Amino acid sequence: MAEQLQQLILDTLDREKEIKDTRTLTIPGDAAPATSQEAQLIVQGALNSLLSKEMVTYSMQEAFAYALTQEGNDIADKGSHEAVVWSVLPLKGQGTPLSIKDLKQKVGDETAKIGQGRAFKNGWIAKEGDGLVKLTESIDDTTRNELSEIRATGTLAAGEKAIAELRKRKLVQQKKLVWFSAQKGPNFSTSLDKLETDLTAEMLQSGAWKTAKFKKYNFDAEGIPPNGGALHPLLKVREEFRNIFMEMGFAEMPTSQFVESGFWCFDTLFVPQQHPARDLQDTFYVSDPPESLPPPTDYYEKVQQVHTVGGYGSIGYRAPWSDADSRKLLLRTHTTASSSNLLWRLASRKGGFKPVKMFSIDRVFRNEATDATHLAEFHQVEGVVADYGISLADLIGFMQTFFRKMGIHNLRFKPAYNPYTEPSLEIFAFHPMLNKWVEIGNSGMFRPEMLAPMGLPDGVQVLGWGLSLERPTMIRYGINNIRTLVGHKVSIDSVEKSAAVRF
Repeated sequence: MAEQLQQLILDTLDREKEIKDTRTLTIPGDAAPATSQEAQLIVQGALNSLLSKEMVTYSMQEAFAYALTQEGNDIADKGSHEAVVWSVLPLKGQGTPLSIKDLKQKVGDETAKIGQGRAFKNGWIAKEGDGLVKLTESIDDTTRNELSEIRATGTLAAGEKAIAELRKRKLVQQKKLVWFSAQKGPNFSTSLDKLETDLTAEMLQSGAWKTAKFKKYNFDAEGIPPNGGALHPLLKVREEFRNIFMEMGFAEMPTSQFVESGFWCFDTLFVPQQHPARDLQDTFYVSDPPESLPPPTDYYEKVQQVHTVGGYGSIGYRAPWSDADSRKLLLRTHTTASSSNLLWRLASRKGGFKPVKMFSIDRVFRNEATDATHLAEFHQVEGVVADYGISLADLIGFMQTFFRKMGIHNLRFKPAYNPYTEPSLEIFAFHPMLNKWVEIGNSGMFRPEMLAPMGLPDGVQVLGWGLSLERPTMIRYGINNIRTLVGHKVSIDSVEKSAAVRF
């Protein structure tokens, strides 16, 4: 059909020199002229093909007309609501008035509701007792007549005021009409020659390329979008966090071990074995294998002693100690378990301790109910600095520098409690969109009860801070439900189109 339509356009141009309105054409195979917008899209495709060969030129013409909605078409076919109401009522003085209930049964609730008011307004009906009667033997259904005229001509002789009333009643809608005017192009011909699109090896060998006609290359045409991978918004924000840490001289520590023992996840951090965080309702425990390999004996005994009887200036928790609880395997609840392991290795490595600045961004797991802002797994961003003579002032300074690089300048610090840090600080930032202070992280100086059993030299202090990766990502991308950021509800399209984030 495409070639037949192109030939029809060429023959018409050859005969009439110009096609002023492509709506006068009849597409091969159709019985009526191409007046619909769908038909004009087909005509435009044929014109574009001829234009690429420079056989024709064309211009787009636009106009606005009116079309009926579904309700408007029903009225044009069956009559207006007011006319239908009038038609079922008895003439005044010639029958029993029709009750409202009976009227609804005859014409339906919607027609009865709309039609009554308009019929009263037109003076067609009146109330008699508890029922309705009609006052005239005949009516002129203006609404139906106007809609029929619009359906036939696309406009209304009564003018825009009448059309506006019909649009207000949602019986008419405006639509844009598009058609084309076509003229002969520089390479006009009534014969359709197939243009070659590729220069083949056979053409070169036979010499057919010398006489072949090639399709003109369209340098303005958009290519096919390449299919490729896209970084998830979480990964984009994670990369920006990594860049900030790298700029501040931090090294990334290995945190690929999701399963930890109770010893490394809790005991080494001076978290008591009776702490609620170690309950089943807060932590995911592994059933197979049932327990971990034994931790380093010397370090294990020091950690046990500081918990049960104290040491290093502390009286400990004075609570019973369970080897079984210490050996239980679990999904780590924080990456600080990896930080603790690394600090112990730094204390015992050959050559002695050397100051370090480390960070990690990795997944952690909590057994908690999921909602718009919480999942059972999320990412923790953690920074740790170990050096001689550092203090709370250094911690606050690191915080201010870190968050300033994220574009957050207005910070407040609030004293808090953590089992393994003292002093501890909650970090708050002022959120201009919410117009309030919101918590964005936690921080503190690691306690002697945690550091001394590792064997770190006297005078070494360790400061650390952490925050989630999901919350800043949701803020940056305007996401209010975390389940649309992570999980099966994530839109692949939104992942592909999400902009790069810069703090």
